[in-house]
Amino acid sequence: MTAPVQGTVADGFERVREEFAAVVAAEPDLGAQLAVRLGGRTVVDLWSGVAEDSLLALHSSGKGAAYLVVALLVQDGVLDLDRPVADHWPGFAAGGKGGVTLRDLLAHRAGLVGVEGGFTTAELADDRLLAERLAPQRPHWEPGTGYGYHAFVIGALVGEVVRRATGRSLQEIYDERVRVPYGLDFYLGLPESEEPRYLPVRPMRGTAPAPAPDSLTGIAFNLNATPPTDLVEFANTRSVRALGPASSGSVGSARGLAKMYAATIGEVDGRPPLLTPATLAEFTKPHATGIDLVTGERDHFLLGFEAQGVRYPFLGADAFGHSGAVGAQSFADPASGVAYSYTRRSFAPGGGGGARENERLAAAVLDAARLT
Repeated sequence: MTAPVQGTVADGFERVREEFAAVVAAEPDLGAQLAVRLGGRTVVDLWSGVAEDSLLALHSSGKGAAYLVVALLVQDGVLDLDRPVADHWPGFAAGGKGGVTLRDLLAHRAGLVGVEGGFTTAELADDRLLAERLAPQRPHWEPGTGYGYHAFVIGALVGEVVRRATGRSLQEIYDERVRVPYGLDFYLGLPESEEPRYLPVRPMRGTAPAPAPDSLTGIAFNLNATPPTDLVEFANTRSVRALGPASSGSVGSARGLAKMYAATIGEVDGRPPLLTPATLAEFTKPHATGIDLVTGERDHFLLGFEAQGVRYPFLGADAFGHSGAVGAQSFADPASGVAYSYTRRSFAPGGGGGARENERLAAAVLDAARLT
């Protein structure tokens, strides 16, 4: 039996509710949330099959928060995009990586997608342990000659640069500068007190073909480990949620992510935008064109953030955000002033932004926003 759609939409966004209802009717066990802000104001706040304040496993959605922290530190002058990583982290120069810059890391051009034999769950859960394993490794391709999604490791790599430049973890800075001031229900490290609101992620129905463990895709998604990483089991592990690895361990709600992205591009709660026009322009330039060596996607990345205007051509060219493996999708579209977030409890075939419903939901949102 399909759970009812609950929540509200602003005048003019009624079709978005209809599309959301159609999505959840097509997949009765889905469990989903949809939140949209326009010019900082909430215009869509819907849920079905979960509670209004449920927290869900959002996997790689946390990368968006990690890139936001880096953007803030670049904006402050604390980090320089074109400075070699090894200037902050000398051990990183091993294996021919001495010339890799922070910009290269953010553009997924470093070639450091994984390690031989894979990582343990304990390592994947802890960005410090990941950084220790990655520092001495040789890249899987010559840095700068191509790019590929650093799925499980990019948060640890940029996080180690942040830690060495500031003396504090990326997660701490995110809490202090973003999550707490805005009261966001989106966490890189879920407190024990919030655990009762967490709904364990459910596996998808049926199976999808797995890439070869020794392929770049298999290595990037830790399928070369023994046993290979199961994303459902990983998300449902308390230590992962507690430590909040920035690449893979985020937990939250659609409301939290929509508000975070709204705050990057406009005024929210009386606060000015988190990013200045110059910083926003820098981080929304294409930085990884051609074919992603890991995912096969074309023109996949801006600076860190996924190029959402490539994935959804009805968005502006500078639309930025990040998907999550369960089928979550979140972005800001500066051209329209829309901040969008869709979260789901059950894994979607294709995962991440490949969840088919995101295109229909986001298109309905943009149509409504343009008429408002």
